[in-house]
Amino acid sequence: MPVISRFYGIVIIMYFNDHNPPHLHAKYSGDEALLTFDGDVLQGGLPGRAMKLVKEWALLHREELLNNWEKARLGMPLNEIAPLD
Repeated sequence: MPVISRFYGIVIIMYFNDHNPPHLHAKYSGDEALLTFDGDVLQGGLPGRAMKLVKEWALLHREELLNNWEKARLGMPLNEIAPLD
């Protein structure tokens, strides 16, 4: 489970060989959500404030997320992405 970022108790994960569309997994306090890099929720959910923070972070780091998605598809090591300040 490649963790690519952590902030405010939220863990952002991207799995190797995961299904399309490109997405991330966000975990917070026992909850999990799958989101596109544009911040659209594909599955699950997080408490309101945590979801807002993940969406904001994803939009700020969209290009880095896309780069990591391509690396994951090729089985290459993923880059860490800066947390939300």
